[in-house]
Amino acid sequence: MDMRVAAYCVITDDDGRLLLAHWNEGRRSAWTMPGGGLEAGEDPEHAARREVREETGYRAAVGELLGIHSRVIPAARRIAGGADSPLHTLRIVYRARITGGQLRNEADGSTDRAGWFTLAEVRTLQRVKLVDIALQMANLI
Repeated sequence: MDMRVAAYCVITDDDGRLLLAHWNEGRRSAWTMPGGGLEAGEDPEHAARREVREETGYRAAVGELLGIHSRVIPAARRIAGGADSPLHTLRIVYRARITGGQLRNEADGSTDRAGWFTLAEVRTLQRVKLVDIALQMANLI
């Protein structure tokens, strides 16, 4: 079984809008929490800050650990075509706040744009399940 550990952030602004990144890898595209996989030996909080910067252009201060979500994806459902073993994903979710930077879209990455959305708008978006999981962890839904 393969394993992937990733760190994500729940970031809201003063108006209660949620920052999301538009993921565009694999069989479909959808909105997701800003964040992504840890590099070898990388601290999860550092990975969360790095990924937020890469995907949105913002610098973030990582706060409270909201939770860790564990999921096993069967080999046949993996994004990587031809995978012959399941993938165990551990998704570490933090609350974070913006400390600087400007909203911009990622170039040549796993996401192609970022944006702020009200919770009502989030419900209408094509999104990955992690968005709802993270919002539940943050007591936002």
